[in-house]
Amino acid sequence: MSFRHDYSVLRECFDLNRERVELPNSHIAITTSWFESAAVPLLPGTSHYQCAKHDRVFLDDTFVPGPLVTDEARMCLPDVAVTENQRFRIAVFTDSRQQRNTGAILMLHGLNERTWYKYLPWAKRLVETTGKAVILFPIAFHMNRAPDTWGQARLMKQVSGRRQAQSPTIVNSTFANAAISTRLQENPQRFCWSGLQTIEDIAQLINEIRADLYAPIARDAKVNIFAYSIGAFLAEILLMANVGQHFTNTRLFMFCGGATVDRMYPNSRYILDSDATIALHALFLSRLPNELQQGPRLGHYISRAHSEGQAFRWLLSYHENKFEREARLRQLAAQVAATVLRKDNVVPPSEVFSALQGEARDIPINVGVLDFPFEYSHVAPFPLNAPEADLSRGFDQVFQAAAAHLG
Repeated sequence: MSFRHDYSVLRECFDLNRERVELPNSHIAITTSWFESAAVPLLPGTSHYQCAKHDRVFLDDTFVPGPLVTDEARMCLPDVAVTENQRFRIAVFTDSRQQRNTGAILMLHGLNERTWYKYLPWAKRLVETTGKAVILFPIAFHMNRAPDTWGQARLMKQVSGRRQAQSPTIVNSTFANAAISTRLQENPQRFCWSGLQTIEDIAQLINEIRADLYAPIARDAKVNIFAYSIGAFLAEILLMANVGQHFTNTRLFMFCGGATVDRMYPNSRYILDSDATIALHALFLSRLPNELQQGPRLGHYISRAHSEGQAFRWLLSYHENKFEREARLRQLAAQVAATVLRKDNVVPPSEVFSALQGEARDIPINVGVLDFPFEYSHVAPFPLNAPEADLSRGFDQVFQAAAAHLG
C-alpha cells in the first residue's frame, strides 16, 4: 500500500476510545488501555512536596498563573489538577497473528503534538518490518493528556491575540502553539517537571508490562525506543540514567532529534512562539544556577541525587557537562542510532552530529543524513502533498534504517 493510502485508512480507523480495532486487509491490530500516572505529585501547583527516595520535604513551589491565561480555556488549572494528564489511554499496534509479542518498541513524539495521526503509518510500518508491538505513549500535557480546550482554534486564537497585543515583537504566535507557549512562558520549569513526569511514567509502564498488565505484550518483552524530535531528548535521558534499570540493553533510534537543547530552534508556528522560546532558553541556559539557589526542589531533582535529572542537565547545553555527556554516550554507542534531515531547521543535522558523535567525532554512534526531493520540514517530514513515489521512497529510507536498528 502507498503511504498516503495507509495514512487515510489509519486515520479513519484509529480511535483511542475503542479497545480493539483490526485494520482492514492487514494483520495489524490496535488495542487501547487506560494508564494512570503515579508521578503527578511532581508537578507544579501545590505547596507541599516530598521526595520519598531521599525523605526530603519541599515547600517552595507555589505558582500563580499570570494575566495571559484565560479561565475559559482551562489554563488556570494547577498542573496537578489537570485530570486528562493523570489518567489517559495509550494505544498499542501489534501483529494480530502473534498471541503475545516478545518485543516492543516505545514510540515517543515531538513537542506540541495534539494528535497521533502523523505517527500512525510510522507505527504500522515498524510492526510490519520488526514483528514487534509498537506502543504510542504521550508526553505529559500532550496528545490526549491535555484538555480539549487547549486545542480549540477559537479559544486559542484569543490567547494568541492577547500574546501579540502584549508583545508587539513576538514572532510565530498562532492558535496552534498558543497554549504551550503561554504555559511555558508563564513557568518555564514546566519543561522540566512534565519531562520528569513522563520519564517516571515510562518506567511505570515497563513495570506494568513486567507485571503482565498488557495482554498483547509478553511480560519479559525487550523494549526498544523510536523517538522523534523532543521525544529523542527524553529517550536519551532514559538510556543515560538507565531509569529503573530498565534500559541496560535498550536500543534507541532517533529521527529528527539528538541535539542538546541549546542547539534546537523550536520557534515555529507549530511548536513555540518566540517569547516562549526566549523564556525557556533564559531559564535553562542562562539563569539556571540562580534558579537552583532560589528553588531547592528543582536543584534536588536535577542533581546527582536523581540520575534522570542529572542526565537532563547533561543534555541542556552543548558546552556544559560535555565530558560527562560524551563519556556516557560512548558507553551507549552500540545501542543508539539516528537519522536526520538535511533541511531540518529545528534540529539541524550538524548539531546532532556534534552532540551524538562528540566534539572530536570519535563516538561511534551511527547518524545518517537524508534529503528528500520534495518540500518537507521538521514538523512535516512526510507531507501528504508530496509526489507519492518520492514520498513513499523517503518514508521507506527512514523506516528501513529504524527497523534495521530496532528489529
